Amino acid sequence: MPEQNQGVWNTQRNRPDIRLGFDELNYIIKIIKEVADFDFSHYAASSFQRRVYRVLEIYPFKSVQELVNRLRTDAQFTAEFIEEVTVNTTELFRDPEFWQEIRDSVLPSLAQHRNIHIWHAGCSTGEEVYSMAITLAEAGLLDRVKITATDINETVIKTAARGHYPERLFKLYDNNYRIFGGKKELSDYYKIENGSIRMNPELLANVKFRHFNLVGGEVFSKFDLVLCRNVMIYFDKVLQDQVSKLFYSSLFKYGFLAVGSKESLIWCSVSHKFKTISNDNKIYQARV
Repeated sequence: MPEQNQGVWNTQRNRPDIRLGFDELNYIIKIIKEVADFDFSHYAASSFQRRVYRVLEIYPFKSVQELVNRLRTDAQFTAEFIEEVTVNTTELFRDPEFWQEIRDSVLPSLAQHRNIHIWHAGCSTGEEVYSMAITLAEAGLLDRVKITATDINETVIKTAARGHYPERLFKLYDNNYRIFGGKKELSDYYKIENGSIRMNPELLANVKFRHFNLVGGEVFSKFDLVLCRNVMIYFDKVLQDQVSKLFYSSLFKYGFLAVGSKESLIWCSVSHKFKTISNDNKIYQARV
């Protein structure tokens, strides 16, 4: 175990009995790289620290060394640790104004194409994919679109493909959809089964889910629209720049890129290659 120093990223600790300073977190990152070939070194420091404290709330470790020993000896736990740290929260029609902008400012341009290709990068549990499918269906475009939805976490990919969500969430989801201004009732797109919501599987007719790691990932196809919302906020500036280059290279001419409301391309080296469609909703279009 490396020597401790006095620096910590966040003094509000969920487990005050276990200290997570620079040395401790860098040690954990080093071990995960060794045992799972997964590199957290360019994740935003405060976010990574917060997620590790979350793991320490769930598992009763008495020290960082005990956590590290478990990572070294238990591959299943290591996978669970990575899943816990990488899962991002999402919801159907999250930020309804964003979806209004997609419907009103982006889809009319995409509708001029015979075939439309969309990439949801960091799709998490899939609510964003279903939101897009519903928006496309109501615009009469769903049959012309091929959607690729990727995530580093294979567990959430399976959840997305199943399309089963807790019924308790749908008051929130229904309100989002109403603010968005949907043409139907949200209940037209799902069925209630055994206390959970099952999204209409027809919404996924042209959706392909696949595992993909944005960290070190390479261009695998070209798209008219790439969405990566509330993912890069967990990366440091080096990784944000790397990923933004990947997205630019993955876009067709005049393709669109959407990121999260708290994210921006302004500090990225490819920022000059995009023009802003909506600053409020962080939607950009690739220049020639």
